[in-house]
Amino acid sequence: MNGAIFNLALKSLGNRLFTVGLTVLAIAMSVTLFLAVDKIRTGARTSFSTTISGTDLIVGARSGSINLLLYSVFRIGDPTGAMSWESYERIAGAPGVEWAVPISLGDSHRGYRVVGTNNDYFERYRYGRDLPLAFRAGEAFGANEKGVVIGAQVASDLGYEIGTEISLSHGIGEVSFADHDEHPMLVTGILRPTGTPVDRSVHVTLEAIERIHDDVVEEDGHDEEHAYEPEQITAVFIGMEQPTLVLRLQRQVNTYPDEALSAIIPGVALMQLWEVVGAGEAAFGAISAFVILVGLISIATSLSASLNERRREMAILRAVGARPGHVFVLLVSEATAIAAAGAIAGIVLINLLFVLIAGVVQSRYGLILASGGLSLTDMLTGVVVITSGAMMGILPARRALKNALADGLTVKL
Repeated sequence: MNGAIFNLALKSLGNRLFTVGLTVLAIAMSVTLFLAVDKIRTGARTSFSTTISGTDLIVGARSGSINLLLYSVFRIGDPTGAMSWESYERIAGAPGVEWAVPISLGDSHRGYRVVGTNNDYFERYRYGRDLPLAFRAGEAFGANEKGVVIGAQVASDLGYEIGTEISLSHGIGEVSFADHDEHPMLVTGILRPTGTPVDRSVHVTLEAIERIHDDVVEEDGHDEEHAYEPEQITAVFIGMEQPTLVLRLQRQVNTYPDEALSAIIPGVALMQLWEVVGAGEAAFGAISAFVILVGLISIATSLSASLNERRREMAILRAVGARPGHVFVLLVSEATAIAAAGAIAGIVLINLLFVLIAGVVQSRYGLILASGGLSLTDMLTGVVVITSGAMMGILPARRALKNALADGLTVKL
């Protein structure tokens, strides 16, 4: 009998295909929104946490740890100040320091951040699970002071190749009124995609940064021959010989007497960053959950609205021998089927969408979106929606049971 009831439920839904389709669509959209928020949140967390790895400390001018992390690693915001080259050399030569890579920020090229650094940057910088930077074409600066290494997205968006001549601009805006056209530079290397801000960065030598900002120019327009050792840098990435030495050097930098500096541990700063945005994550999750709830309520609304039209149907079922439990199962089965169809459609839709856009989003925004099939969250969401949908069918089912057989066979005028 139960098999016949389930079959009857499907046929009944088929007879009301338009209204049922709208309800399924509402649930599918709500599930899609909920999973999209969850996947984007997870992708953002993964992208942030894997942007830099293998770096024990980041040192820069005195500021908050999150601000230092954002402008030095993610190229977001402006540096609060600079640190002297002398301080960099002292810190780089401190006991226990295995390597130190300086960076200098402040310029741009057609809206992309310029990072002044040295060749060690391409050997020491790690992302993901300790993945090194790799070249798609060309090589690092070497001894070429005018060499430029560009990220994968810069090369793709601007159509640059090895040997392309470019010039830098002062400031970080897309439009600059202080271009350094008198100091042309050549692209010597193009990096492979990383899904990090490195893809959107233009890397040049520290000497080039000093040269293009030097006001000492001969009458014929050529720079005078003199050393272009940096006077200041923005920050320095540090790797320690032993992890146990990290806290000691951090304390020494934070109490450095010659200038106000801050040393942060990237992993700890990332945790602090997510504490700041945690309220926003919870808010988005709550909104998405309410959207699903509204979709589920539409199941009960749809079934309840159709009861008056189906009173004769229920009465006939009772008359031909259907028990109250059969009618109850019929309506709950319809609610479950609607919820299942909506949940499955939503899960399939969001995964298909992410498969289509994951590559574009990662290359353009550096956001890693999971697109490898069903996740545990997908399955749990489906189970919760289907179960909740079945529960939403209980209310109209109980109402149907209260309708007496005679009431159902009576035509009301």
